[in-house]
Amino acid sequence: MTDKIALTPATHTVPPAKFSHGVKKGNLLQVAGQVGFLPHEEGKAPTPAGPTLREQTLQTLANVKAILEEGGASWDDVLMIRVYLTDVDHFAEMNDIYNAYFGEQGLTQPPAARTTVYVGLPAGLLIEIDALAALG
Repeated sequence: MTDKIALTPATHTVPPAKFSHGVKKGNLLQVAGQVGFLPHEEGKAPTPAGPTLREQTLQTLANVKAILEEGGASWDDVLMIRVYLTDVDHFAEMNDIYNAYFGEQGLTQPPAARTTVYVGLPAGLLIEIDALAALG
């Protein structure tokens, strides 16, 4: 049986409940929902990257990427991305940011499948993203 390994990059706070930022088992890596918090600073509460969708989306993608890299994966290994938005009116702007970001990532494989849903998030947070990757 393959061990299940919890992933928490040094840039991330310890989760506030019994979950992991990412879990790797065999060749699968699941990234838990990430939000646009800036890198962890000891003794400070998590802080959003800024009030705008752009700031939060780019930081959220950086946070997902940090977990992928912690588990030995890259964006090329990602099969599925789920984007959670708090406002349907943010969809077009998020797509523009998302497309530009992945245009700069140098993907050598087809982009991941994606689903976008609308949810409530804690006050001040506009976006959450999770991902599923297969290594190898």
